[in-house]
Amino acid sequence: MTLATPRPGDRPAGPGGTGADGAGTARAALAAARASRAAELDRWLGSLLTAGGTPDGVALIAVGSHGRRDLTPGGDLDLVLLHRGRADIAGIADRIWYPVWDSGLRLDHSVRTVHEARTVARGDLKAALGLLSARRIAGAHALADELRAAVLADWRADAPVRLADLSAMCRERWDGQGELAFLQEPDLKEARGGLRDVHVMHAVAASWVASAPGGQVRDAHDLLLDVRHALHEVTGRSTDRLVLQEQEAVAHALGLLDRDVLQRSIAEAARTITYAASHLWRRVDRFTASQGRRPGGQRAGGQRPGGQRRGVERRPVGDGAVEHEGEVVLARNADLDDPALVLRVAAAAAQAGLPLAPATVSRLAEHAALPAAPWPAEARDALVALLGAGPAAIGVWEALDQAGLVVRLLPDWERVRNRPQRNPVHRFTVDRHLVEAAAGAAALTRDVSRPDLLLVGALLHDIGKGWPGDHSTSGAVVARDLGARLGFPEEDVSVLETLVRHHLLLPETATRRDIDDPVTVRTVTAAVAEVPGREREIIELLAALAIADGNATGPAAWGAWKARLVAELARRSAAALAGGTPPPAPGPGPDRLALVRHDGGAVRVSGSRITIAAPDRPGLLWRAAGVLALHRLAVKTARTISSTEDSAGTAVLDFTAVPEYGTPPDPAGLEADLRRMLADRLDVAGLLERRARSARVRPGVTVPPPRVLIVDDASRTATVIEVRAHDRPGLLWRIGQALGACGLRVRAARVDTLGAEAVDVFYVVDERGRPVEDPAVLADVRTGILASLR
Repeated sequence: MTLATPRPGDRPAGPGGTGADGAGTARAALAAARASRAAELDRWLGSLLTAGGTPDGVALIAVGSHGRRDLTPGGDLDLVLLHRGRADIAGIADRIWYPVWDSGLRLDHSVRTVHEARTVARGDLKAALGLLSARRIAGAHALADELRAAVLADWRADAPVRLADLSAMCRERWDGQGELAFLQEPDLKEARGGLRDVHVMHAVAASWVASAPGGQVRDAHDLLLDVRHALHEVTGRSTDRLVLQEQEAVAHALGLLDRDVLQRSIAEAARTITYAASHLWRRVDRFTASQGRRPGGQRAGGQRPGGQRRGVERRPVGDGAVEHEGEVVLARNADLDDPALVLRVAAAAAQAGLPLAPATVSRLAEHAALPAAPWPAEARDALVALLGAGPAAIGVWEALDQAGLVVRLLPDWERVRNRPQRNPVHRFTVDRHLVEAAAGAAALTRDVSRPDLLLVGALLHDIGKGWPGDHSTSGAVVARDLGARLGFPEEDVSVLETLVRHHLLLPETATRRDIDDPVTVRTVTAAVAEVPGREREIIELLAALAIADGNATGPAAWGAWKARLVAELARRSAAALAGGTPPPAPGPGPDRLALVRHDGGAVRVSGSRITIAAPDRPGLLWRAAGVLALHRLAVKTARTISSTEDSAGTAVLDFTAVPEYGTPPDPAGLEADLRRMLADRLDVAGLLERRARSARVRPGVTVPPPRVLIVDDASRTATVIEVRAHDRPGLLWRIGQALGACGLRVRAARVDTLGAEAVDVFYVVDERGRPVEDPAVLADVRTGILASLR
């Protein structure tokens, strides 16, 4: 398909647009204006204090914006007149306050002794925050220094309590103001990721619990400060809310191309601040929790200042990743040349429900190899596992994005990154909407046979919004290129392309057409016929994607009424496409049968490929899977085929298995244990039970419950049972054990792990070798499998 748009891969202009040089000049002028005004105010206010001579034991202190020299045209002056108990202090105050009021400046003022100011700060959190930024304008140096030293000493001594209160205050503010990066009319100061959060970060740093904000946060703060300055100049008012009608004028005052460029710049700055603040609050939470374990604020034994503990255990959470102090860091043996490492570590963090340590993200961004196109299967599976973690993936994705890794992995992401959506229905920027949709799709992976295509399709469904024209049409072209880049097979790439092109098909058709009209269903089935043989699968994926997309958009875009219509249209379309049955499971080829030896079985271990050929018997599959679990191997695929054509009744088991973490097991040891299992000299069940009892359970992400489906009319010679579940060590062992407990034999199996989701299909027969047809027995089988997976 040819589009009258740039080809995917062309890079767009950066957030500064074509006016980047002009923006730099305009912003430099605003910063210079603030500095000049601060100096002029200091001279004037100082002259008011010293008129008729400098009074002894008095100092004029600026707090708040002027204390930081950040006063914008509409900002308030916040001043403290500090003294040592002078009887005439009221007269001195009047000769300062009245001229300020007469000038038209808004003034917040107080008159205090050091003791009074200190007492107020210890009882009022907002007052304490203001005094932490106190700056002397004029008067006694010693008095100003005494106040600052006293306030800092109290702040640090009371840090466990004050920081906990500060955390609660910030969260209450965020709940009320929302997240700056995603608001169409944000409060630049009070919203999450705004100026207030940077001020709070400096206050936390003053307690010595965390470091001061770094260069990226300071740059983000300065950008928001310049926007606030321009907003005050444009409106002539003291306002921090950037409403829609003012955005174009503010953009031009900053030398930016238009309001969209302004919004992208604001979103990027706000997300930088939010990400850094999230890490800071995790440190604060650890600090306050550790300090709370001893009466009187004493630290728990063996801890350093800041809540850091000596000898903290490092626990593996995945291959190349370990948990350390509540964050995921690189394992000591992590291979930075492995192109799948970045995504595998990110997936491990998301699946464990843990954040990536910022230092680890920086190290990965600077030194780790990234997958080249087409991606290897390991990198693609790690991406799917990351997205499949659901909401826990959002914070990890944000960490990768802040380090610039997302646009390096997916270059077309640059066009949607921080892109605003001028639609009140949408809650997020385009890129965040895509991540939210993918996270929401993780809850629907049990509803589809290809969870990997659902998750990636959700991530890409609006990728065309970075291009001119209809975003579904443009996005389909980008999705085809990205699907090939990710290494999907050609037919799967076509499915992804179709998903993106038609992601609005079901909701738009269901709400705008009569679903009782046969033409409506034919319209849907004709649209999904682009990939012959995959039509029902595409309908299934589109139905799940519609839910994920609607929920990620906002409550105005999705509700019970639309959900019912979409589900019914999908059901009718799938029914119209029904027909035919899957081909029978293939038998083992001559090369596999040749593995059978006279001693009763053969085992071949070659890298991640393990092949077993042995006389067929009940429980062979799950016992072999149990041996792999004992050796810390995660089964990625399994193909199990039984044959009665040879006299022995041979079963051939083909596994692809990779280490859960660390180095692979010794192949000789693995082969020896598999042979011991075949000879009934290995108590697989007992060993696994002991291992399970000794394992430390660490909570991870919340995943959808497993689903067990009985597939009707899929085979004439066996009952087909499909199990969809979150992958975990020993999963295949548990399912097979449950089937065996129900008296069923596995005639053939197709086991696939797609990212972190397992889709396992079993062809089973009863003890007489016949399909199971009794509904009560099938219900017991379903119940038994679900019970084994709890």
